[in-house]
This record gives sequence, structure tokens and C-alpha cells, in this order.
Amino acid sequence: MLNPLLWSAAAHSLRTHPFPWLVAFAWTVRVAGAARGLPGVPNLLLPEFDRTPADNPSITVIVPALNEQEKVAACLESLLRQDYPNLQILAVDDRSTDRTGTIMDELSAAHPDKLKVIHITELPPQWLGKTHAMATAAARTTSEYLLFTDADILFTPGAIRRSLAYAVESKTDHLVTFPTTIIHRWDEAALLGFFQIFGLWAARPWKVADPRAKRDAIGIGAFNLVRREAYEQIGGFTALRMEIVEDLGLGRRIKRAGLAQRVAFARGMVRVHWAAGVPGLINVMTKNTFSAFNFHISLLLIGCAWLACFCVAPFVWILLPSGAHLPAAIAITAVLYAYKLVGRHSGISAWNGLLAPFAASVFIYTLLRSMVTTLRQGGVYWRGTFYRLKELRENAAPLF
Repeated sequence: MLNPLLWSAAAHSLRTHPFPWLVAFAWTVRVAGAARGLPGVPNLLLPEFDRTPADNPSITVIVPALNEQEKVAACLESLLRQDYPNLQILAVDDRSTDRTGTIMDELSAAHPDKLKVIHITELPPQWLGKTHAMATAAARTTSEYLLFTDADILFTPGAIRRSLAYAVESKTDHLVTFPTTIIHRWDEAALLGFFQIFGLWAARPWKVADPRAKRDAIGIGAFNLVRREAYEQIGGFTALRMEIVEDLGLGRRIKRAGLAQRVAFARGMVRVHWAAGVPGLINVMTKNTFSAFNFHISLLLIGCAWLACFCVAPFVWILLPSGAHLPAAIAITAVLYAYKLVGRHSGISAWNGLLAPFAASVFIYTLLRSMVTTLRQGGVYWRGTFYRLKELRENAAPLF
């Protein structure tokens, strides 16, 4: 039985500091949900997923690339080493000005039965380069499944076989196998670890398979595996032709259409090094984070306020001489436990939770920088092309 003095102190704190208690309660509820739900998300590394898909359906891996000469060879070579036989690779050289296209052609010449190349030299109006590249490639295939990935992704030999086997068995229309981030520096771990925790608020992975949870939709550019009939039913990337965050847009359209969506863990099976350190991550995110809010200033500012209140404030409250110490401690404990839960699959240490206020502050700065940069430019430079803000807003897919 708790000490009556402790109860009295807690009750007084609740009366005098209700908002910190609200934050602590929200974190506790969300992390408790994650603790219950995340173990139910399949781990494709387990022995029961080490099998071949029933009926050996055909699959085409589509790899769009613009000026990726440093990474595209490693990506394509890892795909060529896949142990699933009924697989084709379609690489798309999207207007590259470096050796990307040449590297693709050389690999294709060495593996003509597995790897084909498309060269795109012009971008039609009302299209983003990446969505155009993927739509063009998809239109030239007849396979039962399509895997859309990026040119900097690395795959272990059984990655596609295991993922496709699970997708077929679970009758999934869209499967996201979570990529594992390659970490080289402490600041990368701090920021990327925080993004994974923030993702628990953006979309609950354990609810993605629930057709009633419409807002819990996930799409990740590293690994979007789609059944062809589902891809065509939602209009493919033609329906997302001006969507900068096209991977998330794909996931949302599939979920809204009532199609079966699943996610899976597989630590180390699909890997990516996103960017070098905080400066690199800021530069990458400046181009596209405002678009994640459909270019709505008010929504982005609300997001920044939420980050400040839920991810920075508890670490400040714990240091201040106030009655908010207890709710702050509860919130911080929940945050650290969330890092531990997700870290089992990502490999990012839970100790990075202590850097959550730093990472959240960097994220807030990046969101504001993305908004200001986009508004000042009047649009976005994306893959070498400038797109007017008015045009992007008119063609943005619904958020929910």
C-alpha cells in the first residue's frame, strides 16, 4: 500500500500541474500499447519464415535512381544475389548526369536474364521524377508482385523470398519490411532512434493490419511490396504523380481502399545508411518534411508544438524546482522503455532515449527549416527539378 503522504503529494501535483500529468498519461498509454502490440508484428528472421512462397509467384524489383553512382552497384548486386528464382530486376536511370546509367548497363550486360534497364531522358509535365520513373517501370512489367525500393538499399540473399512468402501466406496486398538503419556516428543514432519512437505516434505498427485503423498506414521507400492487382486498383503511381512522400502516399491509398496491409520486422535483412550525421539528415529532411504535412503551415506548427511539449518538456520539468517531477519522471521512463522496445528490432541502444530532447529539438528545427525554405523558394527542388508550391498543394494526396 502506498504511503498516504505520497498519495497526497501526487494529488497536489496533479491539481497544480495538470499538463505534465496529461503528457505522462499519454506516453504511458502509447508505450503500454506498444508493449502489447509490437510482439505481434512478425519477425521474418524467425525459422518459421524461412520458406519459399507458395506457387512461386513472379516478382519484379523496381529500382529508380538519379545520380546514384556511389551506391547503385551495391544495391543491384545485392538484388542479383537473391535466392528467389522467379525474380526480375528493373533498374531505372532517371535522367542521371553521372555514371549511374553506365553502371546499370554494365551490370545488365553481365546478368541479361535477371536485370533490365530503362533510361529516362525527359520528365513530362505534372510529374515528379521518382513517381514517373516507378510508374514507367511498373507499366513495362507483368509480374504478380512489384517491389519498389531505392538505389541505396542493401538486401541479404533471403530478403525477398522471406518477405514474399509471408505476403502470399497472409494474403497481403501491401507489405512493408522495416529497413535497418546503418549507423556510423552517435548523432545518427540519436536522431534515427528518436524517429522510430516518433513513428509510434504517427502510425502504430501493430495496428497496420487492422482495416478499421484507417490512420495507421505505413509506406517506406526502402521496401514497398505490392500485389499488382492492388497497385492497379489504387491507380498506381499515376495517382501519386506529384506526391513527394510517395511511399507514405502509397501506404495511405492502399489502407483507405480497404486492401490488406502488413508490416514486418527483419533486423539487418534490408539495410540503408540514410545520411552522414545530423547535418546530412537535416539536409535530406529539409526537402520533404513540409510535404508530409501537405504544405499546411498550421499543421506543421502544431507538430512542432507537440514535439516540444511531449519530447522536450519532460526533460526540462525534471530539472526545474517544481511539483512536476513525478509526471516528468513517469514520461521519461515511458520514453526510455519505448526506446528499449523498438531497439530490439532496430539495434539502436535505449540509452539514446536520454538524447531524445536533443533529437526532438533538431527535428523541430528541421521542420521549421523545411517550411521556411519551401515558402521562400515558392516550391521544392526535388531530384534536380523545381516544382511550384501551388502545383504541389493542388496535387497533394489527402493526409488521412
